[in-house]
Amino acid sequence: MAFPFGRRKTDMKPDENNPNAPGAAPSEGEPKPTAQPHGTPEDSDPVEYNLDAPSEFEQRVAQLEGELMEANQRYLRSLADFQNFQKRANANEQVARQSGISSVVTHVASVIDHFDLALNQDTSKASAQQIVDGVKVIREELLRALQRVGVQIINPQPNDDFHPGTHEAIMQMGVEGVEPGRISRTFQPGFAIGERLIRPAKVAVAP
Repeated sequence: MAFPFGRRKTDMKPDENNPNAPGAAPSEGEPKPTAQPHGTPEDSDPVEYNLDAPSEFEQRVAQLEGELMEANQRYLRSLADFQNFQKRANANEQVARQSGISSVVTHVASVIDHFDLALNQDTSKASAQQIVDGVKVIREELLRALQRVGVQIINPQPNDDFHPGTHEAIMQMGVEGVEPGRISRTFQPGFAIGERLIRPAKVAVAP
């Protein structure tokens, strides 16, 4: 059978300018067809999932629960330590208070003994002056006992400066030789321990 233009079928070549022509070579950059694998998806190995393994969220929750439990245990230990500290502090305070009271009683006990001796004397044989002198001796001994335990006696003398921090003016009283504004008389002594004022001295001030 003759073909047009006098060309045989076997002499026909693919049109190189037409990429869609049968037998045309693939253009540069165009992916080459690949062979399809034989078989069905059922023929491939199945993917295995471990449903028992904890997820990342569950692991994070477990970690936070552990940290919370540890923090709670630290808090309980700290609370127990603080409570024990409070108990020890209270016990030490009680011991210190009792020790201070014991020291005062020890120094004052001798004063009480002298009071008892004075009260047991035969008043018919003692004059009023002897009784007054005995009371003065006991008073001086009591003041010395207070000083031995750290008590300061505030007993200003006439013409001393008036100090509002340790003196309390209860009246004005002029006394010869005392300058105005100075102490003219002390009615009651004051007491202090260190920088703590227990009682101010009650005094009169010259006008």
